[in-house]
Amino acid sequence: MIAQESDRLAEVLAQTDPAARVPTCPDWDAAALLWHVTGVHRFWADVLAQDPQTEAEVGALEQGGSEPPGSIAEIVPLRAAATADLLAQLRTLPDDAPRWSWWEPDQTVGFTRRMQTYEATMHRIDAELTAGVPVGPVAAGVAAGAIDHCVDVLWAWKPDWAEEEQLAIVELVATDTDQRWLVEIGHWFGTGPESGNAFDMAMAVRAGEGATGAATISGPAAQLSRWAWGRHPEAGAIAIEGTADARTAIARLIEQGIQ
Repeated sequence: MIAQESDRLAEVLAQTDPAARVPTCPDWDAAALLWHVTGVHRFWADVLAQDPQTEAEVGALEQGGSEPPGSIAEIVPLRAAATADLLAQLRTLPDDAPRWSWWEPDQTVGFTRRMQTYEATMHRIDAELTAGVPVGPVAAGVAAGAIDHCVDVLWAWKPDWAEEEQLAIVELVATDTDQRWLVEIGHWFGTGPESGNAFDMAMAVRAGEGATGAATISGPAAQLSRWAWGRHPEAGAIAIEGTADARTAIARLIEQGIQ
């Protein structure tokens, strides 16, 4: 799946104006999107191959990237090589093998495999939206996994020093598969002990059993996954019903975005 999605991304971007803006990641143009995927695959291939044990070793890998080439045509083979190296490591290593990840609860190869599957899929959608071509389907299992990943990882992260406040319980409903996710939406806040900067960020976690939602977000699983990741689902595909406070909390979470 990583190979298929990444190859499609590169195929689309190779035929796109390199300066075309990415509507789902406005700070990027088409060339920057392709370079980003190249760097992500190179970094995680190196993490899996070199097995860094300290934050300093991880940082060295992050700082090891070169400046982007001047054209998409020059990036294309670098992306292909980076993806091939990542896939070679994923074919070799079992999911339960220990490897560093930025998500402290799961320091395994399996985390990287899942994250890169969902990220490749969403960036392929980015490429198609940038090029103005029809967006291809999202496999049912990938769509459900991508929503799980939002709920359990991407929305749930907060620093150890932060306080949190829950604002609303909402239910995500995949209308074509009847899968459901009950989620508490809120925010984390506080002053960073190292930076001294004040933070106030949206977050969400799975709600406990017996919780009752104040809002419902429904749509086909593929469209729901695109909505959760901020990837512009098709018009009218997602329905949001509930209290004004819950809808406000939902809007803030999605507007915060995922890159």
